[in-house]
Amino acid sequence: MKPDVEQEFLAFVSRATPELFRVAFALTGAQHAAEDLLQTALERLVPRWRRVDDPGAYVRRVMYHEYVSWWRRWRRREVPVAVLPEPALGADPAELVLLRRVLTAGLRTLAPGQRAVLVLRYLEDRSEAEVAVLLGCSVKTVGSQASRAMAQLRTVCGPFLQNRSEGGVR
Repeated sequence: MKPDVEQEFLAFVSRATPELFRVAFALTGAQHAAEDLLQTALERLVPRWRRVDDPGAYVRRVMYHEYVSWWRRWRRREVPVAVLPEPALGADPAELVLLRRVLTAGLRTLAPGQRAVLVLRYLEDRSEAEVAVLLGCSVKTVGSQASRAMAQLRTVCGPFLQNRSEGGVR
């Protein structure tokens, strides 16, 4: 691009960006997506700069078409399911800290043997037979201890997890 044409283009971008960004943001609803959309539209304008009568209208039209294209691609990736998955735990760092505190408090209420069974079974991912050998007890004892410990954790931590799934704790 020639220097004088480049200066003309840069002047347009400086002058029109705030208004064009508002349009892009209104379309996407997210700052980063709006920035990407506006940048894509301006990139499409550069090779046609000298031939476009109304660059603002051209950029808007490109943004509308590009946004619809993005939306269609996004919708194709969506797969309908009968049952919605649970929201990911730990998406919010504060929620992860709260969950960790609740579970730690719940683990403190367990007898040492029950806590050991849960740690070996679920944290270290060992089989019931391995846990029985390590703790010197029967496989049935490991199963019953794990069952009792999980029931107690559900009792202690259940209200927190129930409120979380209903949107009560955030």
